[in-house]
Amino acid sequence: MWTRGYRDEVWSRLDQEWDLLVIGGGITGAGILGEAVRHGKKVLLVEAADFSSGTSSRSTKLVHGGLRYLRQGQFLVTRKSVRERERLMTEGKGLVDPLGFSLAVFPGDQMPKWMYGVGLAMYDALAWKWAHEAQSKESITSRIPPLTGSKVTGGYRYFDAQTDDSRLTIRVLREAVRQGGTAVNYVRAEKLLRTDDGHVRGVVLRDVAPGATRTKEVQAKVVVNATGAWADDLRKELGKERRLRKIRGSHLTFRHDRLPLPEAVSLLHPRDQRAIFAIPWEGVSIFGTTDIDHGQDLEAEPAISQAETEYLLEAVQRAFPALEITEKDIIQTWAGVRPVIDTGKSDPSKESREHAIWNEDGLLTITGGKLTTFAVMARDVLSAAEEQLGGLSERTHVLEPNETEITWPDSLDDAARARLLGRFGAETAEVLGSGREARGIAGSVALWSEMRHAARAEGVVKLEDLLLRRVRLGFLLPNGGLDHEAAIREVVQPELGWDDATWEREVADYRRTWRKSYFVPGAALPPRPPAGG
Repeated sequence: MWTRGYRDEVWSRLDQEWDLLVIGGGITGAGILGEAVRHGKKVLLVEAADFSSGTSSRSTKLVHGGLRYLRQGQFLVTRKSVRERERLMTEGKGLVDPLGFSLAVFPGDQMPKWMYGVGLAMYDALAWKWAHEAQSKESITSRIPPLTGSKVTGGYRYFDAQTDDSRLTIRVLREAVRQGGTAVNYVRAEKLLRTDDGHVRGVVLRDVAPGATRTKEVQAKVVVNATGAWADDLRKELGKERRLRKIRGSHLTFRHDRLPLPEAVSLLHPRDQRAIFAIPWEGVSIFGTTDIDHGQDLEAEPAISQAETEYLLEAVQRAFPALEITEKDIIQTWAGVRPVIDTGKSDPSKESREHAIWNEDGLLTITGGKLTTFAVMARDVLSAAEEQLGGLSERTHVLEPNETEITWPDSLDDAARARLLGRFGAETAEVLGSGREARGIAGSVALWSEMRHAARAEGVVKLEDLLLRRVRLGFLLPNGGLDHEAAIREVVQPELGWDDATWEREVADYRRTWRKSYFVPGAALPPRPPAGG
């Protein structure tokens, strides 16, 4: 699946009428593809860049109900989210896992400690479980040693969940394709096709992979606009007014030994009382997020600003003063743009995270929402298209159970095995192969066998697809993982079929992308290691 030549194979069979054409390869589009395929529909999904390359690889990695949304009165969003969180933890063990949180209270916080207790009681009640407890100053600093030396007065402990957002998207997509769906990246919806009365009946597609020049008119009973923050761009073609507010959330990454977190910490930023999270993830510690209007062109990859960097560092230093963390300790940054329905609120953090569906001249747009509720959003879209596609049966698995027998290498402990099963499901044995490459990439929890499998069978078109979204070294390692360039090249260049000139061009492109959008603003990038390094 998605091996060399798959793009040509997909292109050769586009000339048919599809039940559903989904534009957008993030978690929302992936969920719609999966749900429609499980209901026997003929579905095509196209993504203008790489799968999950937008918001769905740049989240805070949380599958959560959104405790702060209770504070804003968004009870429906929270109720849906906590129930979906429980479902995903059951079906996606190893990919969506419980995460303990210590909610830290500091002097000057506008919300008193007792109100946290009330909110957490409601939060747990929505999930039909009781999983929070009060913490004294002594208990919270004992559980989270980096808080020692701060002015924390105590707090609460509760539970949410975390995931690898990009791998969740890829798994949902690949399971849908194995069940009969079609998904292809680097194919742009160039123009909407319309009937004489103006009804959307299809799309002109253009292949935008390097070196490609082909276009194709594709017909579908229903066209779904699942492009997230880009949704208004397609709607504009129909003459519709913009309805979305694009909000940027940025994050910092630290080595675990500089910010050693045994579990997550949530706190209020001293400047504006926004909720901020410090989270252990994939062997590093991440800190975020900001919540500001993104007034830049979406064609340019979003990046953290210097002001956002300073804002987040201010909160890190307040919470963990003994660690003496500075900008020099940041190994990586990232920024994602999330779409919310624009109601004109002065504070972007107070806009609702509820999703919306609009049927405009036959174009069905789904936008807003949260990663956690992607499956709910998918069913709502298909319900909105019931007249054209038919009704829905009962919900089944969002993530398919793995029923294959696996011979595990002795080198992998239980945690590593659970991680692989969560990310790859029924493909885990294929990813492991002979087991000879089931060894970790230095500084990362990923395995070399994952790297080879991604290059061979996961639709990699550019090096950034591999390092930012499939194996994620660009999120986890200094220098975007390029300190391992020679070893990476040895594994993946033959699988991708790239000649030396292509490899050099891809490395240069990736290095520019990482430098511009995933590093610290204005900092000096380490030099490229020698070819044999």
